[in-house]
Amino acid sequence: MESKPDTKEAMRNLIKDIRSGIPFDTPVAEMCNGPCTGCSKKLMDYLDMELEEKETLLATGHNPTLGEINRLKKTAIKIHGVLSQNGLVKTSNSPR
Repeated sequence: MESKPDTKEAMRNLIKDIRSGIPFDTPVAEMCNGPCTGCSKKLMDYLDMELEEKETLLATGHNPTLGEINRLKKTAIKIHGVLSQNGLVKTSNSPR
């Protein structure tokens, strides 16, 4: 029987999934080309800052709560939805 990951490992896994599912390296010209719902650049910048903050906390030994993990996941899913509406990601790449 497999053991469940602790919250540190769960947060690391979530961060890895988000980084692989969100195209943070998309050029601004591609992000801001045509009509959009919400500002993709600002949303990706915000999410990147959130991820960096969580990574820093993990590096200093912080043990995240399930609530912190859930909030980050919800934020990533909402931002992914906007990016999907703006044609920057495919719906199937949503962070789990």
